[in-house]
Amino acid sequence: MFLCLLAGMASAVAQPVRVLYQKEGVTNDDRFTFALDRLISRLGKQVIKQEADLSRLKLKKSDILIGVKASPGWDRWIPKDLLDSLTAKESFVIYRKDSRSPLVMVGNDETGLLYGCEELVHQTAYEKQHVAFFDAPEMVLRGTCIGMQKTEYLPGRDVYEYPYTEELFPWFYDKELWIKYLDMLVENRYNTLYLWNGHPFSSLVKLKDYPYALEVDDATFAKNEEIYQFLTSEASKRGIWVIQMFYNIILPKPFADRHGLKTQERNRVITPLIEDYTRKSIAAFVAKYPNVGLLITLGEAMEGVGQDDINWFTKTILPGVKDGLQAINSAIEPPVILRAHDTDAPAVMKEALPIYHNLYTMAKYNGEALTTYTPRGKWAELHQQLGKIGTVHIQNVHILANLEPFRYSAPDFIQQSVKAMHQVHLSNGIHIYPQASYWDWPYTADKVDERLLQVDRDWMWYKAWARYAWKASRKKDEDSTYWIATLANRYGTTEQTAAAILDALNEVGEISPKILRRFGITDGNRQTSSLGMLMTQLINPYRYGLFTLLYESEAPEGEMIIDYAEKKFKGEPHIGETPIKVADEIVEHAEKAVARISSLDPAGPQEAELRRLKNDVYIYQALAKHYSYKVKAAVQVLQFKYTKDVESLKLALPDLEHSVEAYRQLVQLTADSYLYANSMQTKQRKIPMRGVDATFKHWTEMLPVYEAELANFKKSIDSLSKSGGAVEQKRQPLEVASVQLSEGTRLARLKKGVNLYTDQELVVTHLPEEFEGLSAVMVDAGKQKQEGTSLRFEATKPVKVLVGYFNSTDKVFAPKPVLEIDATANDHGQADTKVRNALRIQYMPMIDVHSYSFAAGKQELRLPKGEAIILGFVSDTELQHPYNADVDNRGDDMDDLFGYYGEIKL
Repeated sequence: MFLCLLAGMASAVAQPVRVLYQKEGVTNDDRFTFALDRLISRLGKQVIKQEADLSRLKLKKSDILIGVKASPGWDRWIPKDLLDSLTAKESFVIYRKDSRSPLVMVGNDETGLLYGCEELVHQTAYEKQHVAFFDAPEMVLRGTCIGMQKTEYLPGRDVYEYPYTEELFPWFYDKELWIKYLDMLVENRYNTLYLWNGHPFSSLVKLKDYPYALEVDDATFAKNEEIYQFLTSEASKRGIWVIQMFYNIILPKPFADRHGLKTQERNRVITPLIEDYTRKSIAAFVAKYPNVGLLITLGEAMEGVGQDDINWFTKTILPGVKDGLQAINSAIEPPVILRAHDTDAPAVMKEALPIYHNLYTMAKYNGEALTTYTPRGKWAELHQQLGKIGTVHIQNVHILANLEPFRYSAPDFIQQSVKAMHQVHLSNGIHIYPQASYWDWPYTADKVDERLLQVDRDWMWYKAWARYAWKASRKKDEDSTYWIATLANRYGTTEQTAAAILDALNEVGEISPKILRRFGITDGNRQTSSLGMLMTQLINPYRYGLFTLLYESEAPEGEMIIDYAEKKFKGEPHIGETPIKVADEIVEHAEKAVARISSLDPAGPQEAELRRLKNDVYIYQALAKHYSYKVKAAVQVLQFKYTKDVESLKLALPDLEHSVEAYRQLVQLTADSYLYANSMQTKQRKIPMRGVDATFKHWTEMLPVYEAELANFKKSIDSLSKSGGAVEQKRQPLEVASVQLSEGTRLARLKKGVNLYTDQELVVTHLPEEFEGLSAVMVDAGKQKQEGTSLRFEATKPVKVLVGYFNSTDKVFAPKPVLEIDATANDHGQADTKVRNALRIQYMPMIDVHSYSFAAGKQELRLPKGEAIILGFVSDTELQHPYNADVDNRGDDMDDLFGYYGEIKL
């Protein structure tokens, strides 16, 4: 059903509809013309477009008057109080005095005019009767993003390093696809489009001083110039800012190779050469594309919180922007957005605002996931601090690692999230990632003959966020009516069927958020929660680098599985949202959704998509059952920690078996419907299994793992029943590797009582037997805090360097490698804790050991600022499987119950 008031008017009268407009007061002629032509093209052939002096022209009731507020004479046609309400950017009014009067639409600016035209096309309520309608957005910035990224690393390159070429991104040069996407943004009243890339400048500008930094050939460069100009021009017509994102500090490969540098190095020393190249790159980009904004990620590719990132922003990036403006004699500052990712954004903004005014801030809403509309804790406090600075603070709905790859468009959850953005996070802008398959844009993960486009499949995702970003609070019945009509129109169904679809979408919309926030390891990209989780990840999350912010800020108050199990054994009262409560709720949500969707008989032009949507609902049901059973089994397994009674383990067996049965159903539903679960298929993927070289990316690959886990558990129960208790395994001493160290490096033989510092007297009090005899490197703690740690060495064979990190977030200690904030945190296999609870130094926190693998040859270990210890060098074949040394004798590690999958310890 095409809702068009003016097409109806045209057919109702014998003469064409006149669209009358005024150009006086228009400042953006391209946008004004685009809005006018777009309106007329959708009215049909019986339209006369006419510029007119409205103060003199005799008007008819079928006429439509459009223009901007700055044009004269509107007070003749619109009441003063309604006209005076036009103060906000992008606002508009629609007015008709009575059925005998013309229809008038006025925008406060050209973008408001464009949105008013969209409103006219999609509403029939303005056809004949009196109307006095005003509308304006609540969120100042409403945008989406597209990643110039790939599912895999390029040969010889690291994360985020993707030049703009037709070979890598053929869709980038497809103008029809861009028009389709930009029109979708207009229809949903989005006003920003972000392009994400590690270092885009070497694909888009040539530098006189560094011509060798260009990463593309001349023909590709010319194409890049042409398509970028096309994109920014077409976006501007539609009231859309293009914002180019980049990371710091990433260097183009030819530049890095020329100067013997790495393209990325988190603990890089900022040199005049690097600073000069970066500043000139930004200046050239701003001079060439002055109407394009910049989104800055200070952390991740360079060391995060500290003075370096403040200096880099205020002494390199912003001066580069100013240099570009000066080169073209422009005083109009393009928007610059600072991401609060791995940086102290409030401190950076304090230094930056006095030197640059058109600044914004951005932070992730629920990390790299969607988990809750009740954000709290330290992360909410950061948002609030940024929201109070005085600039616009933007919410980044980022990556959505827990939602992919299935369809997700739950208006209820999304609406509540937007309300929380306003009320809790004090935000007035939104930035939306694709709902799934960000790394595989523009395609979805659906397994079909001709791959689906995200912009088509996930239309409702974009529409829902935009609807509530424009206005968050809407009457429930009116909102439901809107969505039912929209769904019925989209899929060609009855309203009754559309209502069932809406209910099902809202029900399954609670499942993935609840799973991750109550059972997960991280809110980050390294976990693919739709693939399930290992039992050890549920009962021993600290082994996998638990990201506690997930529970402390991105979930309602409640309990982790390990906390719940302890309280259950001790008979203590539970608090808030518990694992068992969620385990029951996710199944209830799924069953309600299935009940609503089960009778759906797909038919019509959208039959195939309706079948896929229906299949997704059944997928959610299987996923919910798998998690529900497994969580209940995990709680029961943890009772063994306290009872030491094998019967506690036997009671967990039925639920674990049911969880595998549910997973088999999940495999059946996904085997022929999806290509993969996660679109990022690199070494960063860690949970449930390490996803190197695009492995363990599908449910069919994970089923044997869970079957082995179950079989191993049964064997462990049988073994424990026969032995009457756990069997302790004697660990062998680690194989020491021989390396040549820099002159002046001091070593200490590792044992109890030894001092590992050159500047303080603190001795080792606890360590595992297998570590005794290693040659530890003595460190200067004071120097570590100021400069970080650098150790050069040469090895004849591959080696592991063992680094001890203190279990403390105090800034005096070096932070552990964390993939949530550092994409290079696993380049040497260092992200995983290899030995937990490994050492104690007197008066200091417990130490966990991480290993850094290096090939033979000359190498350098670089650690961030803060205290850490270097325990020595061992053969690279050592420490293949993580374990808990338990030097404090807490006896809380039950990982051995689940054995191995091949060579992988479960």
